[in-house]
Amino acid sequence: MNDNKMFRNQMGKRYMPGLDGLRALSVLAVIAYHLNLKWAQGGFLGVGIFFVLSGYLITDQIMKEWEDSQKLHLLNFWSRRVRRLLPAMAFMLFFVALWFICVDPSRLPALKGDFISSLFYVNNWWLIYHKVSYFESFGPASPLGHLWSLSIEMQFYLIWPLVLLISLKKVPYRIKFMRWILACAALSALAMALIYVPGTDPSRVYYGTDTRAFALLVGAGLAVIWPSWKMIDKVSIRGRGILDIVGALGLFVLITMIYRTGEFDDSLYRGGFFLLSFISAVVIAVLAHPASRLGKVMGCKPLRWLGTRSYSLYIWHFPVIILSSPAVNTEGPSVLRILLQLVISFILADLSYKYVEEPFRRGKYRAKHLQRRQRTAHRRFIWPVFLMALLPVFLMISCGILSEPKSETPIIEDVQKAQEDTDKTSLKEAADNQTETVNEQTQTSRDLGTQSGEDITVIGDSVILGAAPYLEDMLPGIVIDADVSRQMRHAQEVIDELKAKGKLGDRIIIELGTNGPFNTEHLSNLLGSLSRAKQIILVNTRVPREWQDTVNENISEVAKKFSNTTVVDWYSASKGKDHYFYDDGVHLKPKGAKYYASIIVKALKE
Repeated sequence: MNDNKMFRNQMGKRYMPGLDGLRALSVLAVIAYHLNLKWAQGGFLGVGIFFVLSGYLITDQIMKEWEDSQKLHLLNFWSRRVRRLLPAMAFMLFFVALWFICVDPSRLPALKGDFISSLFYVNNWWLIYHKVSYFESFGPASPLGHLWSLSIEMQFYLIWPLVLLISLKKVPYRIKFMRWILACAALSALAMALIYVPGTDPSRVYYGTDTRAFALLVGAGLAVIWPSWKMIDKVSIRGRGILDIVGALGLFVLITMIYRTGEFDDSLYRGGFFLLSFISAVVIAVLAHPASRLGKVMGCKPLRWLGTRSYSLYIWHFPVIILSSPAVNTEGPSVLRILLQLVISFILADLSYKYVEEPFRRGKYRAKHLQRRQRTAHRRFIWPVFLMALLPVFLMISCGILSEPKSETPIIEDVQKAQEDTDKTSLKEAADNQTETVNEQTQTSRDLGTQSGEDITVIGDSVILGAAPYLEDMLPGIVIDADVSRQMRHAQEVIDELKAKGKLGDRIIIELGTNGPFNTEHLSNLLGSLSRAKQIILVNTRVPREWQDTVNENISEVAKKFSNTTVVDWYSASKGKDHYFYDDGVHLKPKGAKYYASIIVKALKE
């Protein structure tokens, strides 16, 4: 490929390979985050970088068209966007539906809303309307849970050209226009900060087009004052050096944020995402400049290959991860499983890019190649179609090999159903494991015995409800106040009510954190209000959700500040005990509930 072709796309615009490198970095960060890799806890920030990139490139493209003809062909623009985005996503949705038809058809009705809202690019608002949390949800994760971001982008593509058309006529001066765009971005960031409530589920501001538009607008503002088609590579050595240093520093900050930022940091929703957008814009400005040596480094062949396939890789990786991961996994990440998931994701992305994304995006082939392509089409398409049809089967087989068998008991939706399942399952388990159960009961009785629970109060959620019969058996007279979906922010209210009724004991057990995160300040205030208690026990959590580590770290950190507080490390105690859990990886089967109760009783004695 010669230089002219290398740096010009089919519409005559300059190709910027460094931006493909940034795309590659962003999608790899998102994949690492979805694989729950600890060194990429901020990998979700990759989506924010994508937003800024999209805002820049789309606005740059529209501004070039306006500059050339003083017109915007909106129907052509929208048609190109649909051809670029919809076919590949529709193809992925087809294979996900095929998977469920073959493997678990009972789940398809529950996912109908995900499929339809994704196809019409309103998935983010569908999730908000139905109060589907990105952070605080149980049961099997939806393999389409990542498509909310594509909905925001398509909504931007639909509305922004109309706004641009009006604005370019009314506001001809670029600096003034850029200020207007950034003012709108600031309003969006302000909306995020005002709507977000610390210590609560941030899904509303995370999903909202109104509260995420600032990233797209920051990119758009950059395109107005830094158009790619006006840049020249004749820059002084000093200027080139400044470009590279600024870009490298910006890239370093982005990588550091990906490494260190947690999704539950309050600062993230109070300016953190906005700051990320500006840093991303700085990096984009450097990578887009033809004189940037950093752009050439970021445009190296491996990163360029990933970057050009970043869209297909984004839409394919998440369903592959979700559908090939076990329902319950207390052992931690499996290197073999991760490698297999990556290989399948890359293969599917490459095939989707070559045989779905690109052909639809480019439209009809040139007439001089049409006849030759028709003659060889059947040979060219046989193997990729066959391979793409075979990969879901391979994925099913790998999932069966690498995952634990599914429990016969369905996921617990509420406590009453859990108790019914407990009663039914305990009979079967008692028959299958009679000797082991008898030994465990004997050992528990010998070690723990029965002691009075009259001065003990337990405050918790549905996990404690499952263990309640065993706690009441081991600690007669214990007071248990637990409720489904309860979070740490509800604890103070519960304590005040128990105190008013005279039911708050001198020894208090708090098991909260299963249903969502909380900050250290909130927990510190709660424990401070219990300073007169003789003993406080905090039970940490095992929950297959992003906030698990945040909750456990906060519990450990705060407990050290209070002399009357100890921690029961349920996370460590349950490691390797997948058979104790139902399919949601949180709620406990009878044997697990009994074990859970026993370690709490043991902590009380110690």
